[in-house]
Amino acid sequence: MQAAQWFFLLQSGEATAADHTRWSHWRAADPAHEAAWQRAEQVSGKFGMLPGALSMPVLGRTVRSDRRAAVKALAVLLTAAPAGWLAWRASPAREWLADHRTATGERRELHLADGTRIQLNTATAIDVAYGTTRRLVRLHAGEILIETAPDAVPSSDPGYRPFVVETAQGHLRALGTRFVVRQHADDRSHVTVLDGAVEIRPDDARNLTAVVRAGEQAMFSATAIGEITAASPDADDWSRGVLRARNMRLHDFLAELGRYRPGVLRCDPAVADLRVSGVFQLRDTGPVLDSLPQALPVDVLFRTRYWVTVVAPGH
Repeated sequence: MQAAQWFFLLQSGEATAADHTRWSHWRAADPAHEAAWQRAEQVSGKFGMLPGALSMPVLGRTVRSDRRAAVKALAVLLTAAPAGWLAWRASPAREWLADHRTATGERRELHLADGTRIQLNTATAIDVAYGTTRRLVRLHAGEILIETAPDAVPSSDPGYRPFVVETAQGHLRALGTRFVVRQHADDRSHVTVLDGAVEIRPDDARNLTAVVRAGEQAMFSATAIGEITAASPDADDWSRGVLRARNMRLHDFLAELGRYRPGVLRCDPAVADLRVSGVFQLRDTGPVLDSLPQALPVDVLFRTRYWVTVVAPGH
């Protein structure tokens, strides 16, 4: 049970320096504690880390009534079959029950019945719901690259089914196109149009619409559409397994790299504004981290394999 509690806390991003000290003392106090922790790391390394939403109800951080049940369930899963852990990891339920999903660091390509191609980026979950009136893709989490195919029915026919992507903030209607959609954790969605055009319609402002055309991008919430700006030339690099940095802040670079590796990847504010440029392979993020001290005045500290902080030298 204690290993499960520590596991939740340390990957939540809410642990303090005092928490880390207590955790270290707990591990050293008993060989059984260390064995339990090693088991937790082995399981998480195989299937990825628990989502942050499940990380809070531990060690007195909240008073949610399901706290004890959540930690107890994880304690069981740490000694259970891998399939059980995978089911827990993929919560919330809508992501676990999604038609198609990827784990942290995984990418997949789908070919739908009408010829549409969808590439799923890391930690992505979607549903595909083709009906008689529309072709719908629900993006629950993550990021997708879509290349739509024409419907079998001509667009001039009353039976034509538009292609629509639904996010937590609104709906995107494809106007014969290739585009990237990303669901952010801060209640916003982002669309980048590579070919064709996409119409944005926020859920809570149905009379508000905007058309984003090839070479453009926009962020939107449930109530507003942000400024339409020139698209990043690197918007679909991830589909080729590449992260391209162009004079990017180290903090932003690590935030992006962290999407492709399980666990916590942090940046010390003292080095956050250092700049990174280059092309980095996403298949294995370890060599990317190893290369940072060769290019920048930083050290990479590993508390564990899944808890990494980039700091100033000698920190």
